[in-house]
Amino acid sequence: MQPHEMRRFAIRPAPSPADAPGVIETRLENGTPVCLRRVDRGDEQRIREGIARMSPHSRYMRFFSGATTPPDWVIDRLLDADGDKHLAWGAIDMSRNEHPAIGAVHAFREEEDRELAEFSVAILDDWHGLGLGKILTATLLLEAQSEGIARFAMNTLAENRSAIAFARLLGGQRTGSDGTVVTYELTVDEALERLREADDPPGIAHVFEAFGAV
Repeated sequence: MQPHEMRRFAIRPAPSPADAPGVIETRLENGTPVCLRRVDRGDEQRIREGIARMSPHSRYMRFFSGATTPPDWVIDRLLDADGDKHLAWGAIDMSRNEHPAIGAVHAFREEEDRELAEFSVAILDDWHGLGLGKILTATLLLEAQSEGIARFAMNTLAENRSAIAFARLLGGQRTGSDGTVVTYELTVDEALERLREADDPPGIAHVFEAFGAV
């Protein structure tokens, strides 16, 4: 996308942190009710179980390793969400008695540039193609916007075509590559406007409503 094309996206006022919701209820494309909420230390077991339920291929694409369980330092990093340096939201399947975690998004703010954050999203295999990635991403983008984060950087394996397609869908521009991992950078305002205009999946509207960003 050229710079003059990017200007067509309207920049809407960011919700204040005080207005940010604690819990969001919505539905996936197949009607499954889900609860979105911030990740905290109490989610360790859910995260470990969720990663173990991912296919080896999905774990490799997300963590660059097919190991059933990532090292403890990785788990600790995923749980250490303070709402400033690290923003994180998880999705819980409310149709099952055990209320399992089925996906999560994270944004790790750069120390030297507080307007930039490293972005990642992971969805369990059984919930691929139901719009959960877009719903979680919209949630994280809206909170990031309210926290003064303007840009996301996304690192993915060069072979991960679905992740690259998603980055481009959000307006991401390729900014680097080492031959194995490629980096895309996107602007929070543009990515949000693209998701808002697409209005797909329908459940994403509940996210914008919850943040008062309709």
